[in-house]
Amino acid sequence: MRQIVLDTETTGLNAALGDRVIEIGAVELVNRRLTGNHFHRYVNPEREVAEGALRVHGLTDEFLSDKPLFAEVAREFVDFIRGAELIIHNASFDVEFLDAEFARLSVDALSAVCPSVFDTLRFARELHPGKRNSLDALCERYGIDNAHRTLHGALLDAELLAEVYLGMTRGQDSLAIDLGEGADSARGVQRRAVAELTMRVIRATDDEAALHVAVLEGIRKDTKGRCVWLEDDAA
Repeated sequence: MRQIVLDTETTGLNAALGDRVIEIGAVELVNRRLTGNHFHRYVNPEREVAEGALRVHGLTDEFLSDKPLFAEVAREFVDFIRGAELIIHNASFDVEFLDAEFARLSVDALSAVCPSVFDTLRFARELHPGKRNSLDALCERYGIDNAHRTLHGALLDAELLAEVYLGMTRGQDSLAIDLGEGADSARGVQRRAVAELTMRVIRATDDEAALHVAVLEGIRKDTKGRCVWLEDDAA
């Protein structure tokens, strides 16, 4: 199974009012393993970056001025993500911005390129209701080192999100009874995993069975004639 963990940075918060994508970062997972393949581009948005957005990602107008336009990276980006399931934190935000960029080029929306989108924010809210579920909060919760994340960056955030996603969906790898707070979905995965196990039955040999009886007889002697295990066997 091929998945692409994706993040974008933008000039502001409102694609409908003309805010644009300025950075795209994406990393590839195949069968739940990072392959090392990634896509990363800065984009000239042809408009100024809002002050609030600048405080988040630090990408200045000057820095972006000589970067390629979205139209120049779109084909390469689409080729990288085509056919994969997308994994995005707060997916509606990124999808809206990317669809707006595709619309400017009169090409198909993101849904025509990728069959499905997995929203890690929505999933985290199901696993941890009432808790903070920002990327930083999830990194802390799943023991992922994000100390180097002083500003948002699309590729860095995609790499961190990939680790978070694997952590959130790792229930099938564990048989522990207590999966922690709000882990109903993970418990369901766990129960299915246990149900699918093929249990190996190893029966005692004749010599082992005889030794077992001898031990129980010794217990009966020491307890002056009472051994519940022998009574159970007799019953």
